Amino acid sequence: MDRYIPEFEKLIADYYGAPYAIAVDCCTHAIELCLRLSKPYQVSCPRYTYISVPMTFEKLSIPWVFDDHYWKNTYRIGNTNIIDAAVFWQENGYVPGTLMCLSFQYKKHLNLGRGGMILSDDLASVEKLRKMRYDGRVSDIPWMDQDIDTIGYHYYMTPETAQLGIDKFYEVVTKIPKTWYWRDYPDLTKMKVFHAKFQ
Repeated sequence: MDRYIPEFEKLIADYYGAPYAIAVDCCTHAIELCLRLSKPYQVSCPRYTYISVPMTFEKLSIPWVFDDHYWKNTYRIGNTNIIDAAVFWQENGYVPGTLMCLSFQYKKHLNLGRGGMILSDDLASVEKLRKMRYDGRVSDIPWMDQDIDTIGYHYYMTPETAQLGIDKFYEVVTKIPKTWYWRDYPDLTKMKVFHAKFQ
């Protein structure tokens, strides 16, 4: 992959105080990859969150429920080590032992239009996630020269997005980020798409 990807990954990892970062095309896919990696038996998410989170549980056929967690900036997905940190921007904010999923969507502090990142301190997980995000490939060898051994997904960040992230990072790093709360989101239990599941 282009040099901008590892450069942007290191920039974000260093800022959050995480040993490793994996750039992906969006936070929803970051959460999906982490769920595919950890294979939880059952999960939950707050009833006040972005709608793609429970939809990802449905996509992966993971049994799930809404919970009443009234969160600030981040929340943990059920009893997993996966943290939805889509709206979280804080220097040295990485939580050790977790897979922390970030978003760079246009409403976020570092807004690139699209993009996400997974922060981790577990090298074995990082190596698996890097393959999974890029069609099962390792990034520095042409795919036709590889004996690919991992099912992967087309969830990689483009070099252009990474370059934009590097450029904009220095514009936003000194600005005070918004603090996000559960109340910034609607109650998903009231949406028709979930009525049949919970009635």
